[in-house]
Amino acid sequence: MTAAALPPSAPTPAVSRFASASQWQLVWWSFRKHKLAMLGAIVTLMIYIVAAIPDFFATTDPSQQNARAVYHPPQGLHLFVTEADGRTSFRPHVKQMQLRRDPVTLAPIYQVDPTRTIDLRFFAEGYPYHLFGLIPTRIHLIGSTDPRQQIFFLGSDRLGRDVWSRILKGCQISMSIGLVGVAMSLLIGILLGSISGYYGGRIDFVIQRVIEFILALPTIPIWLALAAALPQNWPALLHYFMITLILSLIGWAQLARVVRGRFLSLRTEDFVTAARLDGASEMRIIFRHMLPSFMSHIVASVTLAIPAMILAETALSFLGLGLQPPVISWGVLLREAQNIRSIVTAPWLFAPGAAVVVAVLALNFLGDGLRDAADPYNK
Repeated sequence: MTAAALPPSAPTPAVSRFASASQWQLVWWSFRKHKLAMLGAIVTLMIYIVAAIPDFFATTDPSQQNARAVYHPPQGLHLFVTEADGRTSFRPHVKQMQLRRDPVTLAPIYQVDPTRTIDLRFFAEGYPYHLFGLIPTRIHLIGSTDPRQQIFFLGSDRLGRDVWSRILKGCQISMSIGLVGVAMSLLIGILLGSISGYYGGRIDFVIQRVIEFILALPTIPIWLALAAALPQNWPALLHYFMITLILSLIGWAQLARVVRGRFLSLRTEDFVTAARLDGASEMRIIFRHMLPSFMSHIVASVTLAIPAMILAETALSFLGLGLQPPVISWGVLLREAQNIRSIVTAPWLFAPGAAVVVAVLALNFLGDGLRDAADPYNK
């Protein structure tokens, strides 16, 4: 039998599985090979779970002040205790600290009392709150067996407020600003970018000049100017909305350019021409045929844009031009560490900065993995 007469070999199961997979399956298979991206996805998911129900993970009311616990040092969590007979038993607790005064400077000094502990338990009762903003409850993940005793996993600030609980509460504001701000930027960027790339001509010229003007503006001075123009007597919710709007109005231009470039390359493709000849409306061609073809790239761009929004809000609030107390965000919390006295007395006030770093790194790892997986055929 000649070589030309040989029957074609059957494709292997792996090849058949790859050939019949959808675009999103290919993206997932490529994404899960990216170890840092998977780690970023897990950490990001955990952060947004905390942002959804921060009071459940908090131990103390974030706004509760305690004049007798000013700059209280962090208390380490201990899960096991050694009994008198030498056996080790599971008993979550923290070491209790006593407040003393330096006889010369009268500065507060906290000393660990090895003989006294504060026993903890999981799913303990604490201050009342609304789970998901709807369900009234008093259950917290961990808390003291005696509600009169406060615990400070990350210490306290100058007013005796629990830093751990305030970081968790600030997570809700800072992370939601990233989501809401990017959602608004996504809407504006996709709308103007698709119109610019699909229609071209004078419409494209006008939109591109607007985009170039926005991209040419110095970002931080514009943020500062717009944020400073907001009246300080506005309600906290309105102030939050306006800060989000300001960040969105600056952040849509880059996404619009990406969408425009993709539309310019897709509008002459065969499937677009076929849809047009089939009588499909222009809006259907844009949103039903063209946008889904590179939706994975948009998802990757959005994931990388969220950290920029979070950092922008943190910077504005840190400078005193963003969100204002009593609103709690990571930027507002970092304002507590602006002076030398705070740095020397309570270095744990930098903990919100560590939360920002962890969240931004996790989102960047996730975005890098999505960007690499968005075009799996190039692997």
